[in-house]
Amino acid sequence: MGNHTLKLEAPWAEVREMLLEINPELTKEDLDLEADGEDAMLNRLAQKLNKDVPAVKAWIESVSHNRGLAY
Repeated sequence: MGNHTLKLEAPWAEVREMLLEINPELTKEDLDLEADGEDAMLNRLAQKLNKDVPAVKAWIESVSHNRGLAY
């Protein structure tokens, strides 16, 4: 997992489902952590969401820490 290791309060499967609910334009493939690893997923999301990787990482961690309350 490289320089952008996620610090999650909930299991990834739960966080992934929250992210899919919050942002319907995301797909399970976009959030596939197993295929290429965390850095590849964060880069893929950054490109799709037109944000930088630190912003995507912060968003995911915020959703995890707030159990879906942060958008």
